[in-house]
Amino acid sequence: MGKGDRKTAKGKRYNCSYGNVRPKAVNKAAGSAAAPVVKKAAGKKTVTKKTSKAA
Repeated sequence: MGKGDRKTAKGKRYNCSYGNVRPKAVNKAAGSAAAPVVKKAAGKKTVTKKTSKAA
């Protein structure tokens, strides 16, 4: 059993084919809920003050 064996995962990789031994990667994010989005706290805003130098 090696590269030429189409019933093994190594043979599937060699022959560029898929099957029960080497299933295609399924996008898990499409079927399941996405991670919740963390919202920033409302009311707390960061303000940058402009500093002026007196002459």
